[in-house]
Amino acid sequence: MLTSLQNSLVKQIRKLHSTKERHKQQLFLLEGTHLLEEACALNYPLETVCCTPEWQAAHLSLWEEACSQCDHAEIVSREILDAIATTVQPDGVVATAKRSVGQTQIPFTGLVLALETVQDPGNLGTMIRTAAAAGASGLWISGDSVDLDSPKVLRASAGQWFRLATAVSEDLKATVQQSQQAGMQVVATLPSATLTYWEVDWRKPTLILLGNEGAGLSADLAAIADQHVRIPLSPGVESLNVAIAAALMLYEAQRQMSLELGETRLIASVQEFGVKTHKE
Repeated sequence: MLTSLQNSLVKQIRKLHSTKERHKQQLFLLEGTHLLEEACALNYPLETVCCTPEWQAAHLSLWEEACSQCDHAEIVSREILDAIATTVQPDGVVATAKRSVGQTQIPFTGLVLALETVQDPGNLGTMIRTAAAAGASGLWISGDSVDLDSPKVLRASAGQWFRLATAVSEDLKATVQQSQQAGMQVVATLPSATLTYWEVDWRKPTLILLGNEGAGLSADLAAIADQHVRIPLSPGVESLNVAIAAALMLYEAQRQMSLELGETRLIASVQEFGVKTHKE
């Protein structure tokens, strides 16, 4: 069992608390039972798994599964676990994984989020979680945004980080234009827009463009959007949290698509009933 804070593995993992070291080592941190469960469920390759004896005893099946998917596994003391985790009260397990596993492909179809200069990891993680729940195809983020695999982003995503296709775009304008060329409509939120977000036809393949928490969307990106929409606010309220804005539009899109699916099924049922009646 590892008990020394001077151990080379312990030092290496502790360095992953910083963005610079995660990029240098090309590794990121997975903290907590739930994230490890999600990683194992999708066979995400792990580098190292460390846990306390108490956690191992309580999660023997998950421990064995994680060990089969990692290069190195260690039982560590509580002091070591506390040192390598970024959370104040870690639940007993921390793992590391490679930052890039192949090239993530985000299709230019369905419903996609494109985020410019988002800085809050909680916001990004929440948008990943919401996009996955709403059935989105994927999420692009600009290169000057918060780290996509920041520990706080992963925790805020509640494990959906592993289930939603995500990628960093070093030229978000070019990515948006590629989506347009592929036939997607681009919808951006602007306070001055005349359309409300529920007036858009979300049944079309759509890329939702959202900007920085404080500055909003840059004029350069807003200018190339096909549609500008606003979210109605009561007097005195200046803006909504970007993650809330994303959720409203994602679920309006889901609502419209569900209605269309229901109408299609109703028409098919009526037609089938008509055919049966005619035969009789």
